[in-house]
Amino acid sequence: MALAAGIIGLPNVGKSTIFNALCLGSGKAEAANYPFCTIDPNHGVVPVPDERLTRITALRPTEKVIPAFLELIDIAGLVRGASKGEGLGNQFLGHIKSVDAVVHVVRCFDNNDIVHVDGSVDPLRDISTIETELVYKDFETAEKGVTRIAKAAKSGERDAKNKLPVYEKIHAKLAEGIPARKALDAEELTLISDMHLLSSKPVLYVTNVGENDLLEDNDYVRSVAAHAAGEGASYVKISGKVESEISELQANERADFLDTLGLKEPGLNTLARGIYKLLGLETFFTMGERENRAWTIRANATAPQAAGVIHTDFEKGFIKADVFTLADLETHKSEPAIKAAGKIRSEGREYIVKDGDIIFFKFNV
Repeated sequence: MALAAGIIGLPNVGKSTIFNALCLGSGKAEAANYPFCTIDPNHGVVPVPDERLTRITALRPTEKVIPAFLELIDIAGLVRGASKGEGLGNQFLGHIKSVDAVVHVVRCFDNNDIVHVDGSVDPLRDISTIETELVYKDFETAEKGVTRIAKAAKSGERDAKNKLPVYEKIHAKLAEGIPARKALDAEELTLISDMHLLSSKPVLYVTNVGENDLLEDNDYVRSVAAHAAGEGASYVKISGKVESEISELQANERADFLDTLGLKEPGLNTLARGIYKLLGLETFFTMGERENRAWTIRANATAPQAAGVIHTDFEKGFIKADVFTLADLETHKSEPAIKAAGKIRSEGREYIVKDGDIIFFKFNV
């Protein structure tokens, strides 16, 4: 899938630390206690933990197990005035423009040894700072967009005439400081998608806390949770410091370390799944002697589109998809037994793949 999420936030909130821990070596950003240590956007590929793949493999052992993956971009810290070029802001805002969703890391811990660009910890102020810069930049974009569309509409272009009211609406809303994702509905956002507005992207808030606040929310986290709920967004809570320590441990050491913290799994697992959902992605599985694999698709993908994720020839020559579920596998234990029970469904070109489907594609090239 060519979808990516960008990790944003103020400098020194823990973005690069979280990115490094997520990527486990697939993309290592420099983490340092000063602004702009991440000058170029860092790209990483992140596995998406999915216990369903583990359950499939327990019943259908194989040579390789391959999870689904996410593409992440760690974008350098934004500061007040970024929309006007402060702190290399124009360059960094350009990096945000290329992503499909935004992971906004918010500092929710006190530590006098880690400087804050505004001198104190205030999550809602920090969120407002970032959002304001995105809206300012979008206002400039929309202003140019309205001029362009109005000119095209005046010349008689039907598409431009349909778009002009929405362009004028978003221009006015941005002038009021309202982000595009709050100002427009899904259909309207589609009409202005060619502007690639920064504030139109879906957001997942990440509250970065200290180790002592992992089990119980502090006031900072509660304020972010209320803010997210108010705009219909989601949030997750993790400790970048703890996740960094976990990522350095051997696999057999991690369970004991998590147990000492009272955690069932690393917070990054929840974060990866949250980003996956934010991007509107789902998973289907394939099984075989050589590999069991999780594949990434957009929600509501058809069977041929899912087949095309494996190989374009599969989509071109699609004949049908044999589909069953993990519940079927766990009940009947094997593919022959599932077939004998009449639980394998033969689906055609119009079938909408469901999250968690186990599929065998038949095709002819």
